[in-house]
Amino acid sequence: VSTQSTWGQSQLRYLWDEKRGSVIQICDAEFINGYEYIGNCGCLVITPLTDRCYITLTQALRLRKGGAPAGPAGTGKTETTKDLARALGLACYVFNCSDQMDYKSLGNIFKGLAMSGSWGCFDEFNRIPIEVLSVVATQVKSILDAVKNQRKRFRFMGEEIGCIWSVGMWITMNPGYKGRTELPENIKSLFRPC
Repeated sequence: VSTQSTWGQSQLRYLWDEKRGSVIQICDAEFINGYEYIGNCGCLVITPLTDRCYITLTQALRLRKGGAPAGPAGTGKTETTKDLARALGLACYVFNCSDQMDYKSLGNIFKGLAMSGSWGCFDEFNRIPIEVLSVVATQVKSILDAVKNQRKRFRFMGEEIGCIWSVGMWITMNPGYKGRTELPENIKSLFRPC
């Protein structure tokens, strides 16, 4: 395998399929374009770090997991996630997490993401209290299980809701800051680190 072909596989490639429409490939992952037009906004500068993040996040989607970009504040974790969503034609909503969030409010956000097939990027996820994160792990797992099992409907927080399989959940963390929680293992296992 040549270096050039390996480099080409690590880039997003857009193809047309007569049955499925616009298909997007990267490495061994394949996605159907969501056709969500975000506007004519500027693109991120492509660096080895953004390439690695794109590959890690798309592989997380392929494995039916969430993604967890980590690093110091201001390094582009959220912007990279938003840029990837734009490239895949998907809406991405950013939520700034705080210690005021509870499992009900987060559950309602997750419900909306699952029903719309949108992405949610939860900034500073490790600011959420540990007792809330334990419940959140169950909520996230039920959505990821519905996607993995290709369920169009599933039970979530006591009601049956629809599920669009393009749903994605991403968490960003700024480790080492005061007031940050160490994530429990049950939630770490649902998100692929980046």
